[in-house]
Amino acid sequence: MKTTKLIKRTVPYYKKYMGMMLFDLFCAGLTTVCELVLPLIIKYFTNAAIDDIKSLTYKAVFTLGGIYVLLRIIDAAANYYMSTWGHIMGTHIETDMRRDMFSHLQKLSFTYYDNAKVGQIMSRITTDLFDVTEFTHHCPEEFFIAGIKITVSFIILLNVNVWLTLIMFAVMPLMLFITSTVRKKMRDAFAEQRRKCGELNAGVEDSLLGIRVVKSFANEEIEEEKFKNGNRAFFNVKAKAYRYMGAFNTVTRIFDGIMYIVVVVAGAVFMIKGFINAGDYVAYLLYVSTLLTSVRRIIEFTEQFQRGMTGIERFAEIMDTEPDITDAPDAAEITGAEGNIEFRHVTFSYGESNGNTVLHDINLTVRKGDNIALVGPSGGGKTTLCSLIPRFYELNEGQILLDGRDIRTLTLRSLRENIGIVQQDVYLFSGTVLENISYGKPGASFEEITEAARLAGADEFIEKLPCGYDTYVGERGVKLSGGQKQRISIARVFLKNPPVLILDEATSALDNESEKLVQRSLERLAKGRTTFTIAHRLTTIRGASEILVLTEKGIEERGTHEELMNKKGIYYSLARLTKE
Repeated sequence: MKTTKLIKRTVPYYKKYMGMMLFDLFCAGLTTVCELVLPLIIKYFTNAAIDDIKSLTYKAVFTLGGIYVLLRIIDAAANYYMSTWGHIMGTHIETDMRRDMFSHLQKLSFTYYDNAKVGQIMSRITTDLFDVTEFTHHCPEEFFIAGIKITVSFIILLNVNVWLTLIMFAVMPLMLFITSTVRKKMRDAFAEQRRKCGELNAGVEDSLLGIRVVKSFANEEIEEEKFKNGNRAFFNVKAKAYRYMGAFNTVTRIFDGIMYIVVVVAGAVFMIKGFINAGDYVAYLLYVSTLLTSVRRIIEFTEQFQRGMTGIERFAEIMDTEPDITDAPDAAEITGAEGNIEFRHVTFSYGESNGNTVLHDINLTVRKGDNIALVGPSGGGKTTLCSLIPRFYELNEGQILLDGRDIRTLTLRSLRENIGIVQQDVYLFSGTVLENISYGKPGASFEEITEAARLAGADEFIEKLPCGYDTYVGERGVKLSGGQKQRISIARVFLKNPPVLILDEATSALDNESEKLVQRSLERLAKGRTTFTIAHRLTTIRGASEILVLTEKGIEERGTHEELMNKKGIYYSLARLTKE
């Protein structure tokens, strides 16, 4: 992205803190006064000493010295504000950008996360935005200070000697051209560095989350080798960035030295010729030093500037990712949903499937309170069909209706509030049992939470935990057994109390004893609700209102358990395999 476009992306974030920024720039202006006044004082003392030493009185010396001390005190106070509140302003902006990024990430659909690496996202939302604090604070400040110093120094230098000033500034265009070329390469290197950092984070996260698999296969050395390769790649790209940064600094120092020596030599020649006196020559050199220091400071700031630009660019890439599932402009809230579901000529394929249709022309009517079971071989679209009901993915063709209303005409929030999901792979958040159950209904009372746990058959084991409902479950619920985690997830849905329920192989990963306990909880949960049950263990769905056999060809068989067994078709074969 172009630098101007990226800067425009940050401008709106300054609005809330405009007062802080303007005062920061005011303080920045004050800090420049000392540097601009000192050469004038030295010029006055030098010329007075050469022309008429008697005109240089103690009063004048101490008066000007006192003024300069006062300016230094003001400079110290202004610099304190810039160093503290200036950075705090930058932190405010960084925090706001991180808030907006996280909020935007919540709006992105499963399709985005199917193709994204969490480590990369984490890198963008944390590390990449760290440099934004320095950028948003220093960028306006550095350019403002440099603008004042360069402008004032240039005007004063012109007044001292026009030709000497023009000689010096003749070198600057060449310097700016060469440094801008190196600067672009440096920015590209920093961008690549960010990407490699994200890859490294993603690899570490993948390895640590799968640490039990790693240890069970004794593959620690393989993981160490993978990390070593990723770490080395990160080192290489970082070294490349520093090489460009070193080249950049070297070029600026060479030109800085050339410009300074040109002024010293040319100024000395002018002084010999009588075009400039000693006092003006000393003052001129001091102003040249101030000018070149300002130019050097801006050039050195380029490294920080490019880091900030890279962070903002990676921020913009996520913010520019449009959610593919959003509320329609006239989307309505659904209240008092009953749970009647209808599929009308539904067709769906995943974007990365190269046109391979997962579901084709599916027609299905489910009445309030029905228990629909979905069985069939893996890849037949069972989970996909259920994922379309809460609009986790968008249809290619057809309609899905809830109580006669197209789900695309309903707000996502109200639609999903009326659907409860119990999955095979239970996700518990790092926190307490109480916090995980209350996730189903934020703000629920303790009585409501304990009642939900009782209905889920979880209250008995929860009360035996070291701290009861306040027991910490560990990351992803690692301190609990599979059956315990599943019953907590069921309690969460009991607390939510939705009219539509989706059970996605909720007992397939459990042992026989845990399966029986969880199955009883699920039966209580499904009572009176429209339920879609995805199951491989056919013994758990014999009481379903209707069983659908879903394959790559679509719904090949449908009926009750007895009807399908009498057909002796696909379902019959699956049942025989299950028994064997």
